[in-house]
Amino acid sequence: MSLDALLDRDAVGIAAAFRAGEASAAEIAEAAIARIVARNPVLNAFTDVTADRARARAAALDAAKAKGESLPPLAAAPFAVKNLFDIAGLPTRAGSRINRDLPPATADATLVTRMEGAGALLLGGLNMGEYAYDFTGENAHDGPSRNPHDVTRMTGGSSGGSGGAVAGGLATIALGSDTNGSIRVPSSFCGTFGLKPTYGRLSRGGSFPFVTALDHVGPLARSVRDLAASYDVMQGADARDPGCTVRAPEPIGSGFDSGVEGIRIARLGGWFARNRLAESDAALDLACAALRVTEEAELPEAERARGAAFLITMAEAAEFHGPRLRTHPADFDPAVRDRLIAGALLPASWVQTAQRFRRWFADAAASLVARHDVLIAPATPMSAPKLGTQTVMLDGVELPLRPNIGVYTQPISFIGLPVVAVPLWPAGRSLPLAVQVIAPAWREDLALRVARALERDGVARAPVAPFGA
Repeated sequence: MSLDALLDRDAVGIAAAFRAGEASAAEIAEAAIARIVARNPVLNAFTDVTADRARARAAALDAAKAKGESLPPLAAAPFAVKNLFDIAGLPTRAGSRINRDLPPATADATLVTRMEGAGALLLGGLNMGEYAYDFTGENAHDGPSRNPHDVTRMTGGSSGGSGGAVAGGLATIALGSDTNGSIRVPSSFCGTFGLKPTYGRLSRGGSFPFVTALDHVGPLARSVRDLAASYDVMQGADARDPGCTVRAPEPIGSGFDSGVEGIRIARLGGWFARNRLAESDAALDLACAALRVTEEAELPEAERARGAAFLITMAEAAEFHGPRLRTHPADFDPAVRDRLIAGALLPASWVQTAQRFRRWFADAAASLVARHDVLIAPATPMSAPKLGTQTVMLDGVELPLRPNIGVYTQPISFIGLPVVAVPLWPAGRSLPLAVQVIAPAWREDLALRVARALERDGVARAPVAPFGA
């Protein structure tokens, strides 16, 4: 098998090939770097490439293998991270113009350290929406990341470079963040698997915040086993993130492949049955048919939850970015700046009401998932729109596109439940769409089992897009 074909395997597959002697880590690193050089000018997924670092890590792995030492689980698998994660020696851009003038990070983010400790080769930082306040993947400073399945279309955001890198074959695993849907939206538009874990499960230490009360971090990958493997090696308490200090690691191991017998699954109706286009209906129908889902459930007040999530997002982000708004207003993407200014003008009583409602809604959702172990819902109301698209027709009404990409992801982020985004390819359609597999808090294992069942049955898949096709 050629090195180019090897790079199209998932991370676990590449690690197995390295152990079996099919290729050295150095060869894998060079092939991955060459692929970035060839493809990134088109896809615009990477903003920073850490080629020398990847080469040094590969050399260390080859030396360890030559000595007969035990090799870590993701040895020689290429990965990359959204550029809001600290990478020692690079300024942490967070998709902004302002941050690139900051001093370089002096230490890696916790999850970067843990992934490298598992043997993965860090290839660099990835494009993203400015300060993660984005659903499209169109960055005003670095240019848009482009969808590998159709480069005239959006990757989704804000982890757009992460989705594009995985779907484009530039990395096997990419780390992203998800505040209102920023892992699940790129997974849907780019056709990757994505894991938004329970709030507080994975450390945000060394990552640039957006909305601390809502921020999650997690992986995007081309297989469920890669999600599980990376999730396992990244778990663990971290004093750098006060929200990630309580729960003991709960490894998935091979449990993701144990089937769905005994798991009660329901399809979300109500708000989640509105505002969809026909293609989103087709994806949801496909998943529910494969899983033999016959029951429908409703999450009460989901629309109000989305509104409350908007208020909390705007208010907390505005407070955090206040100093930058006062000193560098012209250096913001105007669309981001205007939303931050609007957030600064919100009455405090509105935000307090949103937080009180949040507690009520979390209790209602917990009660629902206690009756139905897993809930299935659409991830996005549409497949990837054309770059530059400003509006979308939903239920016969023309609406602004950007905020309405997240109509189904925001209510779930709002209460911190774990979700796996599962990419589907409805018959007759050339672009993917994902469904959300939603589980109770701390039960990522259930969501991964359902996702794996769809993958094993051939319903879900995350292929590398043919480059230049």
